[in-house]
Parts: sequence; C-alpha cells; structure tokens
Amino acid sequence: MTERDWPSLEQLEDTATVVSVPLNVRFRGVDHREALLFQGPEGWGEFCPFLEYGPTEASRWLASAIESAWEPFPVARRNKVPVNATVPAIGPERVPEVLSRSRGHVREVKIKVAERGQSLDDDVARVRAVHRAVPGAVLKMDANGGWNHESALDAIRALAEFAPAYIEQPVPTIDGLARLRRAIAHEGLGVRIAADESVRKESDPLRVAEEGAADLIVVKAAPLGGPRNALDIIRDAGLPAVVSSALETSVGMSAGLALAASIPELEHACGLGTASLLAGDLTNEPLIPEDGYLPVRRVAPDPGRLEEFRAPGDRRDWWMGRLRDNYAPLAGKTGHVRKHLNDEEE
Repeated sequence: MTERDWPSLEQLEDTATVVSVPLNVRFRGVDHREALLFQGPEGWGEFCPFLEYGPTEASRWLASAIESAWEPFPVARRNKVPVNATVPAIGPERVPEVLSRSRGHVREVKIKVAERGQSLDDDVARVRAVHRAVPGAVLKMDANGGWNHESALDAIRALAEFAPAYIEQPVPTIDGLARLRRAIAHEGLGVRIAADESVRKESDPLRVAEEGAADLIVVKAAPLGGPRNALDIIRDAGLPAVVSSALETSVGMSAGLALAASIPELEHACGLGTASLLAGDLTNEPLIPEDGYLPVRRVAPDPGRLEEFRAPGDRRDWWMGRLRDNYAPLAGKTGHVRKHLNDEEE
C-alpha cells in the first residue's frame, strides 16, 4: 500500500459503523462482541481489538482492517478451508448443544481449558464430553497461557489419554514454553505445543521459533497486522501454522479465511468456526462451516443487520475515540506493518 493509497482518518470515519453482537455463550468474559466497521475500495474492514488492549496492540488490528478494506486479499491456493469446531470453557452437559451448531461432520475440535476459577477436573470432564460426542474427531486444547510449569505438566499428563494434536499456549512466556517442551520430551508424553500469544503479543513474533519453544504456531490476521504481514511471519518462522479467529463477525473473519487460503500447506483445521458462537451476525450468509469446511469468500455486511446490531451512542463514541487513538501510530505509515510497529516499541 503506497502513501498515496493510505486512507485518511476522515475516510475511515465517513463509513464507520459500531456494532454490538450478542454471543450464544459467554466468551473471554463478555456477552457481546463489539466492533467498528468501515468500507474501502476493496470491501469492508472490521476493527475489533478486545476492550482491554492498549494502542500498541490495537493499532495492529486497525492496520489489518485497513488492509482488508483497501487492498485485495492474498492469492488463494484453495477454495475452501478446513475448520475446527470450538468449545468454550462450559460444563460438560452443554458440550452437545455447542457442537450441534456446527453443520454436518465435525472433524476437529478446539477446547478451551485452564479457565480462571475452574479446575483440571473441569477441563478433563469437558474434553471427555467432547470425545464422547464426536469420538472420531481430532482434539486440540487451548490454555491461553493459564498454567504455570507444574500445573501444565499435570494437565498434559491428564489430557494425554485423549491424544491431543497439540496444546495451545499452555504457559504464558516463550522461555516457559521452551522449558515445558523439554519436560514433555523428557517424559515421553508425545504432546505437541503450539504458540499463540507468544507470537501475536510479542514485539518479535519470530522469537518463539528461534528459541525452539513450539512445534507449530497459531496465527491471527488482525493481531498480526493483516493477512500479508501474517504470511511473512509464517514464512520466516518456518513452522507449521494454524490460522485462528479473534471472535470477529463473519465480515472480519474474511481476513483470516483469506490468510488460511493463501498458506502453502495446512497441517490442521483452522480455528475459523467461531461465528457459531455469535447469537447474530452482520450477514444473512454467515461463515458457518459445512462438514468441517468454509468456502473462501469475502463477506460484506447486510445494511439491515448493521442497523439491527448498531451499538448505543455511548459505545459508538467510545469506539470512534479508539479509532482516532489507534490511527495515530499508523498515520503516514506504509510497507511492512510488523517492522514499523516493532521499531516503535524498541
């Protein structure tokens, strides 16, 4: 994107719409997903960093939204993407209900574990319920850095019976991941480690690969500054990659889907099936997997749905202020988002 093409703040504000979409289940402590959307020459972008994120992190999400609206998506290598179902940190009795929202055959399931206030017994019960509900499915667990070294080892020993394809971000730091990975190898547990937060929240997203701290990486288009930036990170890391969502609406999910479609090889199904966690969506044709796959397509919001989920005035004002705050670090920037954001952090 050239400096001439970079949109002004006024251009973003002209079409900005703030929405609040209810969730089917509480996720990351929220019952509604808020987002700001704007339209550019290529389509719509969705700016939806979680509420607690500061400008350094959130400005990457804005860069991704601008890329989605102002640039074509990367060239696709496939016309459909394998997608896993997602099970939040719910009780085992609710697992069949959540899985029933996935249409057709469920091939892989990512299960949230290590939720604050819950125990390892809760995690095992949830995973066991998923295994019983879809006995042939590949299972993956996501701890969001919720364990320390000892509790992570205890959990991995307990969960190894379910033969997880990998456990995502079991501990919070890169050094901790490397230490845990060595301990897993020493005990012969045979469980692979995936890094998520240690890629997208670090000033250097390649350090996790350089330190040998993971077997694969989980990448998200928005937190990494957009699909093209994420593709560069995947190439430079040299590790298998899984594309995941950040709980966007189907409009925002288009960017992650485009990223997944452009990766040379996909070893595992991607975590792009989270539209089923929304109680509504901004399109009449949401990105809900059919038999474990999503068709690769760009999604535009339906005007009626934008109006239906329009956020109240105080929330619009908050998001418009956030747009202005996060545009400032990007103003006049061109080229590689990862590089210039990291330069600012040094």
